[in-house]
Amino acid sequence: MAPDAFHNPVLCREAVEALITDPEGCYVDGTVGGGGHTEQLCLRLRGRGRVVCLDADDEALAAARTRLAPFAERTIFVHANFAELTGALQRVHVARMDGCLLDLGVSSHQFDIPERGFSFRGDERLDMRLDQRQQTTAWDLVNTTAEEVLAAVLWEYGEERESRRIARRVVAARPLDTTGDLRKIVEQTVGGRYRTKSLARVFQALRIAVNHELDNLRSVLAQAVRLMVPGGRVVVISYHSLEDRIVKEVFRSEADSPAEKNNPFARGPMAEGRLRLVTRKPVIPSEEEIARNPRARSAKMRVAERTDVGTERT
Repeated sequence: MAPDAFHNPVLCREAVEALITDPEGCYVDGTVGGGGHTEQLCLRLRGRGRVVCLDADDEALAAARTRLAPFAERTIFVHANFAELTGALQRVHVARMDGCLLDLGVSSHQFDIPERGFSFRGDERLDMRLDQRQQTTAWDLVNTTAEEVLAAVLWEYGEERESRRIARRVVAARPLDTTGDLRKIVEQTVGGRYRTKSLARVFQALRIAVNHELDNLRSVLAQAVRLMVPGGRVVVISYHSLEDRIVKEVFRSEADSPAEKNNPFARGPMAEGRLRLVTRKPVIPSEEEIARNPRARSAKMRVAERTDVGTERT
């Protein structure tokens, strides 16, 4: 497999320009994928500059190693979910980082390989694991979760309006072994022009639940703030509203002083928090990029910079 085929990096130029504040710094690509963003990072680093490359998917790491072979002296690879950021950096003896990039979601390769079970367009075993070392799969969720819990997953993580009806039919039809089995249930429940959107929402919800994606996002953002040097930046590219909402809320919360925002009698501007917002509104792909890569259409990039508030305690 050609490394370029693994994933077409979204907002690559914008992300790299936002991330690098010190060309000799230590950066983390928490979702290295096929290595597209990291390749551009390496081209702009000099001296002691390096990138710690994390990914939960060992196939992604293999593709990245191939693509980034010319930058072996600048790259360190760790098979880890970005929620394991602190431990991953400890394993490679890195105490602080100058920037962290998170390109969220599932890569083009993971969607396009049927046996991974991410797409409703095939008929493969229900899997959806980003990390194949993980035990729980989408099959487990679909076939063992209580009806009311399954309905809640489809609503909370997929915002699917027919979540209760779909959950009821899934439970009645168990066992469902393949993505095709699940697709048929959704198609029988949701008709007409909303069918494809419902399929996308149901599969998204199960994928998020299987991989604990939203909890992991909250965890890595908290760790990144703690591990970042003053002036370092967190750059996050998200692809749906649930992710973007978390990033927006965490950034805004950390940009306000806790003492001030909890004081109902405070007047004037908030005191500085641990982050400074670099992007007040998300950066989105250009029409030219969307034409080249339609999967970029929903991408939103937010950037925040670490201040020196609280660094004496970290």
